[in-house]
Amino acid sequence: MSSLTPLLQSAEAARAELIARLQAEDTNCYRLFHGSVEGMPGLTVDRYGEQLLAQTFHQPLSDDELAAIHAHYQASHPGLPLVYNDRSAGNSRIGNALTLEQQAEAEADHTIRELSVNYHYRARHKGQDPWLFLDLRAARRRVMELAAGKSVLNLFAYTCGVGVAAAKAGASFVMNVDFAESSLSVGRANAKLNLLTTRPRCVQSDVFAAIRQLSGIGQPERVRGKKMPPFPKLEARQFDLVFLDPPRYSKSPFGVVDLINDYQALFKPALLATAPGGTLICCNNVAQVDGDAWLDSLKRSAAKAGREVRAAEWIVPDADFPSPDGKHPLKIVALSV
Repeated sequence: MSSLTPLLQSAEAARAELIARLQAEDTNCYRLFHGSVEGMPGLTVDRYGEQLLAQTFHQPLSDDELAAIHAHYQASHPGLPLVYNDRSAGNSRIGNALTLEQQAEAEADHTIRELSVNYHYRARHKGQDPWLFLDLRAARRRVMELAAGKSVLNLFAYTCGVGVAAAKAGASFVMNVDFAESSLSVGRANAKLNLLTTRPRCVQSDVFAAIRQLSGIGQPERVRGKKMPPFPKLEARQFDLVFLDPPRYSKSPFGVVDLINDYQALFKPALLATAPGGTLICCNNVAQVDGDAWLDSLKRSAAKAGREVRAAEWIVPDADFPSPDGKHPLKIVALSV
């Protein structure tokens, strides 16, 4: 028996109750092994519907380790093919070759379900990350609880999982904003997989340019004498529910996204685009950022902007993303403003 097998067995046993709850919620995608906490840092194994996905981020699997993963999940999840993506090289790019049969399976389009919402999924596509981030499930669940009859703004929407979930839950209007048309195209396809009373709007734009306009701050076409790249023109408006999930760091002519040093650059316009009495859900996925200190900084930033944070609710990732000390790398807080 491989030394990896007992770790996989222990992780699966620890999830038995959660998986039963997820199945009752009509969810068939979840993390089966979270190696950073469960004994093998850099390895993750996820179930995405009728396929399993193993990924490595620190070093490739040995042949024996990959064989042990295959053997374990063939016993516990018989009939589900397993795709392996080694992402331990630079920029987290997938580096391992597959056989023609494995490649066909990795590139096949699957439909997965979370909280009765359908999403497209492929293990390998033009990008690197899966089309649905499973650690955000708890946040999407909370959005669905809040969204009925509300207007919703989804910033850094990626494949629009939050926006589609909000529309499925009865939101009156949904706007998804992301710079990548390739991601938004998956989001539009996700919307078509579901019976929705309102079709989400997708706006391809640098988020800084969009949120400055929506907040009423405005986005000039020239900054310090330099002409800005083209951007869609948007009318100022406020939303009942705003979801802000930026990447760790990115830079564009419109601004710098920096979750460690300057979350406020995005937070202030997102707050101003949130209607009084509404909810702003903020995410920060940088492990070294302390949650309490981050929340304090958001409250101070809100006060400077003339808005009061009336209540703050932490949204904790589900138990398939365990944390031994309760300090999850992904921090999600819902602010009542």
